Amino acid sequence: MFRSRTFAALPFAALILAVGLGLLFARGGNASDPAPASFTLSNGMNVLVIPDHRAPVVTHMVWYKVGAADETPGKTGIAHFLEHLMFKGTKEIQPGQFSRIVARNGGQDNAFTSYDFTAYFQVIAKDRLPLVMEMEADRMVNLQLTDAEVLPERDVVLEELRMRIENNPMAELQSEMNAALYGEHPFGRDIIGYKDEIAALDTEDALEFYRRFYTPANATLIVAGDITEDELRPLAEQYYGVIAERAPVFHRNRPAVVWPEEDKRIVRRDERVREPTWIRVFPAPSYSAAEGRVTAAFDVLAEILGGGTTSRLYRSVVVRQGLATGAQSWYEGSRLDAGKFGLYALPRVGGDLPDLERAVEAEVALLLEKGVTDEELERAKTVILASTVYARDSQRSMAYSYGEGLMTGLSAEEIHEWPERVREVTKKDVVEAARIIFSGTSSVTGELLPEGRS
Repeated sequence: MFRSRTFAALPFAALILAVGLGLLFARGGNASDPAPASFTLSNGMNVLVIPDHRAPVVTHMVWYKVGAADETPGKTGIAHFLEHLMFKGTKEIQPGQFSRIVARNGGQDNAFTSYDFTAYFQVIAKDRLPLVMEMEADRMVNLQLTDAEVLPERDVVLEELRMRIENNPMAELQSEMNAALYGEHPFGRDIIGYKDEIAALDTEDALEFYRRFYTPANATLIVAGDITEDELRPLAEQYYGVIAERAPVFHRNRPAVVWPEEDKRIVRRDERVREPTWIRVFPAPSYSAAEGRVTAAFDVLAEILGGGTTSRLYRSVVVRQGLATGAQSWYEGSRLDAGKFGLYALPRVGGDLPDLERAVEAEVALLLEKGVTDEELERAKTVILASTVYARDSQRSMAYSYGEGLMTGLSAEEIHEWPERVREVTKKDVVEAARIIFSGTSSVTGELLPEGRS
């Protein structure tokens, strides 16, 4: 069963969708609703409770503060690899049985790895919550690995790399562009890791990583759904509070991001490509690094510039000029050390890529020169705020929202208050955000072309 959600390995169209939805979901709910309750167990494990009493269902998540950007040099891919191996069993649960037990009890489970975190979740009926808590706590402590389970799973990960990156021209272009944008920082490599280093990972590597990072003080428990703090606290104490620490507190020590000093262009030609694609990415601060309203202004800017069929880019290069069949922009800020801002366009069949590039650049220059209108601002904020309301219909999305935010440097209060930050964004804030992105920074441009096309 495929488990990992590594955005860097997704086809580009899926990437745009995933990032866009992730940003909308990640910004919390309605500020008039009560903020989630939180507490800390005696062993250092953090707990967050997000009540949602519309149905007797809960989403149970355990987040570990370790991801692909925290790997030891030469051991890339170990965070994602261990995510796979966490389903291989303990003394109490045989390999492969974890998900089957969840399914037999009417639930769903999965896991995902990012640059800054690894997380595991189950969606299940409230009366089965003690069962999944017991199982998750068990594999936090008692994971059993042997070569018989580890080595075949390593082959699964290598096949995943082949299918999702090596056999996907757009994913390969994304990999090159990330490397050009982030340089030597870990964000410049794929979450799944380097092929030769994955192939060299063994059982002891996995166990060493597990013992070092899968400890209570490096974990956060989030439960969303039909439960209160008073109900969850004794369960958290019973199943997780009794787990002893087995490793020192983890303090991250990553290199600083060094942005490119000049514009870069990456051109890939591939016989599997039928029509060209144009992409450009810019350095951007992360949500946690940006200050004041400009944090929310990056999202509003992305919506105004390329958020849909009413956006500036779409109306200009698709509708009026007929140069493209699609155009988008997005802001990816849910990372600890740095984010990025992207532009994306698909030329019409037989269209000219340089003409399209110049048209996109002209639209960006116009925004910088003339600013945005009241109508554009209000429409963008309405779209973003409506999406946060819709997101509340999914307790799993809400749990993910808070987990992602907490793991990437935001507080629960900041996530909860995000709608208010969006409402406060002004036209001046949007232009300031645009200047941060587009003025005085070096971009990375990618072109994906059919074989033989110049």
